[in-house]
Amino acid sequence: MPRADFERIMSDIAATIGERTLDDGLTAFLNDSYPADGTVFQAVEALCREGESEGWLCAREMGGIRFGRVIKPGNEAGRFSVDVVRMADIKGPHHVHTQGEIGMIMPIESEAEFDDMPRGWYVYPAGSDHWPTVTKGDAYILYLLPDGAIEFTGK
Repeated sequence: MPRADFERIMSDIAATIGERTLDDGLTAFLNDSYPADGTVFQAVEALCREGESEGWLCAREMGGIRFGRVIKPGNEAGRFSVDVVRMADIKGPHHVHTQGEIGMIMPIESEAEFDDMPRGWYVYPAGSDHWPTVTKGDAYILYLLPDGAIEFTGK
């Protein structure tokens, strides 16, 4: 029941985040609460690999990026949607985090980085924008979006 396990873990993480402000303090909190070398983080990584191989995660592909929304907002993860992308040495489409973004960087190749950040958690505040970029290899990026809000700009 990997998908059910994934949904349960994401539900627990979303409940822990609750209504916290999306800022650097939340990044530190998540890295302390769910460290990259901890059992929860490692379980999510394993479930991402299993989910991709079973076809319920990263089932779509465009421009060399595999992706998919695993949980819609208002379901298992409360107000958050949960998406996972798999990227390898690529820059993705520019977008704005209208309400912010909370993410996990899970390198498949040990040196892979997301937006110049290594394995672990990151938080982008409301109104931030970027071209999501993975360098130095292949990685899963899991991200939670408040209310599923994201705006692709076409830049």
